[in-house]
Amino acid sequence: MSAAVSTQNRIGTEPARESTAAARLALAEILLFSDDPIECCRATVDWLAQRSGARKAICALIQGDSGTLQHVAASGVPEGQLESLHLALGEPDHPLVFALSGRDPVTLGKGTKRNGSREDPWRTDFLAIPLPLSEKREARQGLLLVSPSRCEPEATWAAELLGQKIARLRAAAALAESEHKLQRERELLLNIINASPDPILLTDPEGRMIISNARADALFTAKEGESEGRHRAVALNNMLFSAALSQQAIDEEGAARRELLLVSPSEGSDLLFELLSSVVQHPREGTCVVSILRNVTDLRLATEQIEENYRRLKLAESDVRAERDRLDLVIDSVADPILVTDPSGKILLMNAPAEHLFTAPDDSEERADAQRAVRSNDAHFSSFVSNLFLTGTGLRWRGEISLTDPASLEPLPVEAVAGKVLNEHGEVTAVVTILHDRTEALEKARLYEQVKAASEQLEEKVREATAELMRRNELLQRQHLELEQASQLKSQFLANMSHEFRTPLNAILGYTSMLLQGVSGEMSPPQKNKMLRVDSNARHLLSIINDILDISRIEADKMPLHLEEFELGSLISELLAELEPLIQKARLQVLTDVPEPPPEVHSDRQKVKQIVLNLLTNAIKFTPQGQVRVRVRCDDERRELRISVEDTGIGIAAEDQDKVFEDFRQADSSVTREYGGAGLGLAICRRLAKMLDGRVGLQSQLGGGSTFTLVIPRRGKRR
Repeated sequence: MSAAVSTQNRIGTEPARESTAAARLALAEILLFSDDPIECCRATVDWLAQRSGARKAICALIQGDSGTLQHVAASGVPEGQLESLHLALGEPDHPLVFALSGRDPVTLGKGTKRNGSREDPWRTDFLAIPLPLSEKREARQGLLLVSPSRCEPEATWAAELLGQKIARLRAAAALAESEHKLQRERELLLNIINASPDPILLTDPEGRMIISNARADALFTAKEGESEGRHRAVALNNMLFSAALSQQAIDEEGAARRELLLVSPSEGSDLLFELLSSVVQHPREGTCVVSILRNVTDLRLATEQIEENYRRLKLAESDVRAERDRLDLVIDSVADPILVTDPSGKILLMNAPAEHLFTAPDDSEERADAQRAVRSNDAHFSSFVSNLFLTGTGLRWRGEISLTDPASLEPLPVEAVAGKVLNEHGEVTAVVTILHDRTEALEKARLYEQVKAASEQLEEKVREATAELMRRNELLQRQHLELEQASQLKSQFLANMSHEFRTPLNAILGYTSMLLQGVSGEMSPPQKNKMLRVDSNARHLLSIINDILDISRIEADKMPLHLEEFELGSLISELLAELEPLIQKARLQVLTDVPEPPPEVHSDRQKVKQIVLNLLTNAIKFTPQGQVRVRVRCDDERRELRISVEDTGIGIAAEDQDKVFEDFRQADSSVTREYGGAGLGLAICRRLAKMLDGRVGLQSQLGGGSTFTLVIPRRGKRR
């Protein structure tokens, strides 16, 4: 069997070479298009296991940051053995370090004990092949370990190819890191330059800028689209800067300082700079000039200000002398006593009010008592000054002194405020004391206590009144509940009585109609006239009863809503048709103003009709002559409809406008009023509008007509 295979291998030598070349080409393509060293190592290990017959294969790389040899890819090797492949290159007796130090592949050999320790797992039949660079074979990237050693040709070729690839990848990574570091350093340098508060420029000897920071750009550059004034200021600054540089010799060594006057491009004001220029040699640009401009505008202004302040100081010295004289005059004019004493308490200086307390009067009759009072005052004052040094650690001391008025011998409580006067060495040279009469303050305190006591008594009375008010409020609440119950009973009574009234009233209207139609025979004209009056009054009474019943149903929340879609235009036309006899009788002009197309609304058509009918009826009723206009407007922003009924009638006074919406109330409630009515129409309109989530408004002027406006939402909500 083996002989047959060997014969077949010899016969197929040429195809085998072609297969090996194809396999190598495949590995080369993988390494060519991969940018990850670990991925290249794994591809190489897998290729050796599949193409060269290697039972075991390991790829270990030298880690540049730690200087250790670590495995990155393996095939057919136990995990326990791989864990030990993490060693420092400073172990010269380790077989892997030994193999890494050479150029050629090394067979590690069978396992032996080292220094009496356990058997070294790496002294086996592995073939260790160093991974070199393409140009410098003495440099190593790592090791490629294969077993058995008969795979050496393929493994050596793969190690050479892998070493070159890893070397290129690491060189590219190092170059990218170097470029990134260079870019960071350049950005850091630019940030440092831009952080400088002074303009910094690198220019050629003619003044053309090569590098500049943000402060310099603000003075010497202008962008397109900026104002013409800024462009002119920048051009002027560049001209002045170039002229300043031309004054310095190019070959001058060291730095030159000079003043440079520029213009602020943003404000147009003058800026004074101190220009520090230094000539440097640039490897690409050649001779350049580094210039730093330090803004000394404020320094110049400060110098001028100091000179001005010195001049003012001279003037102030003369003013101080005059002020000292005025101060003496002011001290003498102060109403409170002021004393200046030495540290021992001896009085050195005092004003006129202080002399009154500490100098005895000349009147001989009371001289002895006044002297005793003065001595007593002096003793109390000296004790106060002594306390300033014994207990007072600060520069000021406040206290109370009981003195006696030498003239009247009345006690005089005063508040004393003393302050130490120190010299340049911090030593006390004098004590200034101001005495303030506290008689008025004590009197105010006594009055305050009286007011406070009276206030407490008043607060007690207020609390009692508040308790009484709360009791009365509680009583009013109970009465309110009773009134509400009475109102409900009233509404129920009215509803019941309205039904009771309508039954006989309908019978009266029926019989009256039969008599008027001649069912029981023809009537004479006087009889017919009286029956017509009966019919008219009965219908008026029925209308009042219907209104009372509507109010009762609304108050009892028994009136339902029937929401539907309808057009306001057709509703207005229907109302005008029903009111045509009334309009002709009143001889009024009724106009309509409805937008086209007529707006649609989702609400209770019957209740909207009843409200507008009542408003139109009132407008016709209270307009002796003129016109009535019905106006419809849409408020799209609030999603509302406004139906206004305007008339030129008698109008309503301002004080009566709220009254007309109350039950059984009219603007003219006297028995001699010209216009009749029960006063329920507008009250019903307001209640119906509230049911429709709307409102009824009124604008009127006595003698100038009225405008009633119904406002309802475009889409009403069912309750």
